[in-house]
Amino acid sequence: MKISARNSLKGTVKAVHAGAVNTEVVIEVAPGVEVVSIITKDSAEALGIAEGKEAYAVIKASNVIVAVE
Repeated sequence: MKISARNSLKGTVKAVHAGAVNTEVVIEVAPGVEVVSIITKDSAEALGIAEGKEAYAVIKASNVIVAVE
């Protein structure tokens, strides 16, 4: 896989919550560390997203906001 995004986190699909239009995908990228994404139901089906499968969370953003307390 070649991709222009600089932030790609490899992990395992921990949960899939399909709705009528969108699907919530939870990817565990490290023990106790999860990334959650909402994708279309069609995309989830086309990618074969299922619990236990390997997947990548690819982050492409023009802005990343950092905050502290």
